[in-house]
Amino acid sequence: MTPKRRGNPAQSTNRRERQAQAAKAQRRQRRAWVAGGALGIAALIGLIVVAGGSSGGSGVSDPAAFDLPAIQGEGRIRLADFKGKPVVVNFFASWCTACDFELPGFARVSDELRDEVAFVGVAALETGNRMAMPERHGITWWPLARDIGSRGNDLHAALGGRGMPLTAFYDDSGNVVHIDPGALDEATLRDRISSLYGIEVRR
Repeated sequence: MTPKRRGNPAQSTNRRERQAQAAKAQRRQRRAWVAGGALGIAALIGLIVVAGGSSGGSGVSDPAAFDLPAIQGEGRIRLADFKGKPVVVNFFASWCTACDFELPGFARVSDELRDEVAFVGVAALETGNRMAMPERHGITWWPLARDIGSRGNDLHAALGGRGMPLTAFYDDSGNVVHIDPGALDEATLRDRISSLYGIEVRR
């Protein structure tokens, strides 16, 4: 009977070491792939955040620091530019029948309070002519902006808007103090300005 050969202990040790090293290398490679994937995802998220849904116009849709492109021309409409004065931000769209109901009152009140309250118009969720509503109601003298994002409603949505119209009231430090979803009749608008800003509004 032929005796069994015993393996070389040194060779067995070397083989185990090589296998351990290979396993370590595979683990390092897997960790590198995972880290690379995470970085790629983070970069993609960063691009989306920076863009701010910028399809349809770049800008900032943070309600506390909005910065939107003007409806006409190359100008910008920035909340920071109105610091020191209360601001009423009204959202409208050319198809909005409720906007047609409320804007005549807004036009009258804003004209009366030109020196005391800033009125800003923002065209959001627009599917037609952004200037149709301002021109129809004589508020083309307001600072007029267009909302940003793929649906053109990033600021509108950030303020909790779901339909049209929407009106946000800011104090003279740029803080949102009240939001009205839906149309406001003229009497309610006057009451809102009086109660929020302490401004006597003629009725």
